[in-house]
Amino acid sequence: MSAQVPLPPEQALTSAEAVQDRVGALPGPRNLKVIDHADAHAERWLAASPMMVLAIGAHDRLQQCLCGGERGFATLSDPSTLRIPLQAMDDPLLATDGQTFGSLWFVPGLNETLRINGRIAGTEQDALLLKVEECYLHCAKALMRSEFWGAEPTETATDAAAFLQHARFLSFATMNAAGQVDVSPKGDPAGALLAARTDAILFPDRPGNRRIDSFLNVLEQPRVSLLVLVPGSPAYLRIHGPASLYAEEALLRAFAVHDKLPKLVTQVRCDPAKLALQTSATLDQAERWSTEDTTHGLIPTEIFKAHIRHSREQGIGASMTRAAVRVPGLLRRTLDSDYRKNLY
Repeated sequence: MSAQVPLPPEQALTSAEAVQDRVGALPGPRNLKVIDHADAHAERWLAASPMMVLAIGAHDRLQQCLCGGERGFATLSDPSTLRIPLQAMDDPLLATDGQTFGSLWFVPGLNETLRINGRIAGTEQDALLLKVEECYLHCAKALMRSEFWGAEPTETATDAAAFLQHARFLSFATMNAAGQVDVSPKGDPAGALLAARTDAILFPDRPGNRRIDSFLNVLEQPRVSLLVLVPGSPAYLRIHGPASLYAEEALLRAFAVHDKLPKLVTQVRCDPAKLALQTSATLDQAERWSTEDTTHGLIPTEIFKAHIRHSREQGIGASMTRAAVRVPGLLRRTLDSDYRKNLY
């Protein structure tokens, strides 16, 4: 794909209004699914999770690392405190007291991801302590597009260029001017997710939950981090650089899937020739692509409904949405229709 990707126009998107217009209006209040602690649903999700992505922010850097092990490797001390064993982290030295974090938690067989954000509270008894400030479930489209859980354990590529072509999933970490970190999942078929030029890596934004937290962060503070995976492989790439957002049609067409164009394209300035393929020791040990039923009876629609009921969001829109999700089966039918019609 890289040979067919045109140069971006000189003018990138520079306003929140322009970005939201490209992505589409929010279907409801922005934080309606967000709670400020890890509830019983989140605790069960963590008990079923063998892997996660942790993004750590500081004033001069934003980095990501993989964490994993047996299901339930991370635990809650209380609803506001997460414990991650240092031995479950690829890069335990990245985290220091007071830094902010964002995280994505995966459960084999489920396409939704749990997002938990907050602040690092230090270490205790060989564990990293994370203070939870935001907790919510993310929609399933990124993992569906990447066919994340359909992968077989594999060793695919031995160099970064080939790995980029095989890649089907990435976590997109950003940080706003206040230092708060956000991590967003992105997924596509192999060959459609990433493109490389001599001075940049580019990737598209497809339909999702229409929250634009990551893009607002790019507008405020353009330094970003990508962690790129080939599902089934313990290898990964980390990419860092300043990002910018584009909506030129020729650029969007370079990332078309099933004749459908993405909403916009993110460019990350870097030197692709200097990217180094790495292997995750913790991810290699994690029970990633197990064929067993590891979902622990988790039902994403019930989690969405619980978080909507208990979020602090107020107003007419929030009240109407809470009333709607009480209708039996309505949320499930709405999600199924959206996943079917708006995957691309």
